[in-house]
Amino acid sequence: QVMEGEPFYHFSHRGTRQRALSRHWGWHMRLGRDPQVLWFEQQTVKRRSKRGAGVVPTDPWFPKQWYMNNDIHPDLNILTAWSRGYTGLGVVLTVLDDGLEKDHPDLAANYDPLASYDFNSNDPDPQPRYGDGDKNWHGTRCAGEVAAVANNGICGAGVAYNAKIGGVRMLDGSIMDIVEAQALSLQPQYIHIYSASWGPEDDGRTVDGPGVLAAAAFYRGVVQGRGGLGSIFIWASGNGGTNYDNCNCDGYTNSIYTVSVGSVLGDGHRPRYSESCPAILTTTYSSRTTSKVQIVTTDLHHRCTDKHTGTSASAPLAAGMVALALEANPALTWRDLQHLIIRASKPAHLQAEDWAENGVGRRVSHYYGYGLLDAGLLVQEATTWTGTRPQEKCSVQAVQVPRDIGSRLTITMDASSCSKSIRSLEHVQVQVSLSYSRRGDLVVALSSPMGTTSTLVTVRPYDTSRDGYKDWTFMSTHFWDENPKGIWTLQLENRGDNQNTGGPLSLLSPGQLTSFTLHLHGTDEDMPARHSAATATDECLRRDEQGACEDCGSSLYTHHGSCLSYCPPRYYGRARSATPGDTALVCASCHPSCYTCQGASANNCTSCPSGRTFQDVTHTCHHS
Repeated sequence: QVMEGEPFYHFSHRGTRQRALSRHWGWHMRLGRDPQVLWFEQQTVKRRSKRGAGVVPTDPWFPKQWYMNNDIHPDLNILTAWSRGYTGLGVVLTVLDDGLEKDHPDLAANYDPLASYDFNSNDPDPQPRYGDGDKNWHGTRCAGEVAAVANNGICGAGVAYNAKIGGVRMLDGSIMDIVEAQALSLQPQYIHIYSASWGPEDDGRTVDGPGVLAAAAFYRGVVQGRGGLGSIFIWASGNGGTNYDNCNCDGYTNSIYTVSVGSVLGDGHRPRYSESCPAILTTTYSSRTTSKVQIVTTDLHHRCTDKHTGTSASAPLAAGMVALALEANPALTWRDLQHLIIRASKPAHLQAEDWAENGVGRRVSHYYGYGLLDAGLLVQEATTWTGTRPQEKCSVQAVQVPRDIGSRLTITMDASSCSKSIRSLEHVQVQVSLSYSRRGDLVVALSSPMGTTSTLVTVRPYDTSRDGYKDWTFMSTHFWDENPKGIWTLQLENRGDNQNTGGPLSLLSPGQLTSFTLHLHGTDEDMPARHSAATATDECLRRDEQGACEDCGSSLYTHHGSCLSYCPPRYYGRARSATPGDTALVCASCHPSCYTCQGASANNCTSCPSGRTFQDVTHTCHHS
C-alpha cells in the first residue's frame, strides 16, 4: 500500500506472524542492504485503549437495562463497579438450569465449555432441547444477565460481561439427588460461582431440601472448592409468594452454604411471587410479567428478550455482582462474601412493614434480607477486606423431654457457654422435631439476647400436613455480628384460622415439640469493630453552601453536586475548563439525540437511545 502523499510504502509478508513482536532477521538483512531503502521498520501490533470511551456500554438494548443504567435511583450501581475496572475478568460462573444456547451471538465469546455439562443426556454439550413449545429458555436467559458480551452491537450487557459463563443442563429430565450432586460439584477447582434458580415445589405446602448426596456436595464445595476458599452458590429465594410459601421450608435457600437472593420491583414494592424468610441475605431487582419494563437478556434462537421476570431473574444479577467482587479480591472465602454482601446491601426504598434494626444497628427484613445489593460498594469493600477468622460452631440442646405445644409454647435457653468460642454470630440454625395436627398454622420465632426477633416460619394456609417437622432445620441471617451471650427464646404459636384440636385422638394438645437444638455459627473476632471501607472515604474536596460538591479532585467527575467515578448515560467526561492548572473533571451533557457520546454535538454519539439507530460513519443517531 502507498501512503497518501508520503514516500512510505507498507509491505505485508505471508511468512511473518501477524502479531510477531520479534523482527524477521532475513528481511531485515535484505532491506538494510538495499541502497534505495532510506528507512524501514517492522510494524507491530500496539495496545491502545479509547480515551474517554465511557464506562457505559454501547449495546443497543443497554438503554432498556433500567436496573443498571441509572434510569432509577438507586439502581444496582453496576456502572460504578465497571468504572473501577471490574468486569468479571478471570472469573468463571455456571448456570445450573435447563441448558445454555452456547452459540448465541451475545454469549459465544464468553462461553466456557469447561464450565458446562449436560447431566440429562450425559454429554458435555449443554445446548437446550428445542421444540415442545421451546420451553427450555430459562438457563439461556439467566446466563445473559450474568455475562452477555458488551459493546458488540447485540442485545444488552451482562453484569460481569468479561466473565466466562458455562451452563449445566439438568432440569430438563428426571431430577434426582445424584443429578443435583453432580451439578453442584462440577469442576469445583475451575468454576468459582454456581447460580441456581430452582428448588422444591413453591406450592406453600412442601417442606423439602437437598438429599444426602446434594447436601454432601454443598459441604464439600465450601470446604474444598476454589482451592479451599469455597465454592459460591447463589440461590433464588423462590416464587411461591402467591401460595403464601416461606423459603425456610426450602432446604436449598436456607442452607448456610448458599447466598439466598430476594426480589424487588423498580418502584420498591415487593412482587407478589416473592417469598419471605430470614434466610434471605440480599435483594436485587426483578419485575412482574405485567411490568412496563422487565429484565433484558439473551433468549433462544439467537434472540434478545426484555421480558424476563421472577426471583430467578434476581439471583443471576447477584451472581454477576459477586463475580465483580471476586475479580476485585480473588482471595475471598465463601464466608467473606456473605459478610461483604451484608455490608453492601442497603434498605434504600424497599417497602415492607417488617424492617427492624438488629443488635448491631443493621436494618433487616424477612422479604429483602439486608436490602438492595450495591455493586460499587461491594467491590470497594472487597478490595480492602481482610479475611475472617475460622468459622466456629456451638450447639445447645434445649429440649430433653417432649413438651405440649397447645396454642402457644415458649422455650428459653442460655447460650452463654457459646460466647467463649463465638464473639460475633453469622448463621443461626434451629433444628426441631415436632408433631402438629395442621403444620401450616404454626408460627415459629426466635429471639436473641440482644433483642432481635426473627420469624423462622409464617402461617402457610395451604399446608394442611399432619406430619409436623421431622428433624427440620430453620435458618436465620438476622443475628449477624451479634454477640450470642445470654438468653435465647423460641416461640411456637398457633396463628391459623382453624382451631387445632387435634381431632378425637388427642383431647389434650394439637402437637408436641420433641426436640430443639440451637446451632450458632460465627467467629471469635469482634466483627462490628471493623470499619466499613465505604464510610472512610469522602471524595469531595470543596462544597458550596447547599452542601453540593464543587470540586472532586482530578480523578473523579463532578455531576449534579456529587462525585462519580464515571459519567452516566447521556453525559460525557471532560475537563471543567481550558485553564492549564485546573485539573477538575465534570460530566457534560451529550446531544439530546445520543445515549452515550464523546462530545456535545450530534455527530459525537457512541450509542443511541431506544427507538434510534446508530450510524457508524457519521456517529449520529437517527429515528428508526
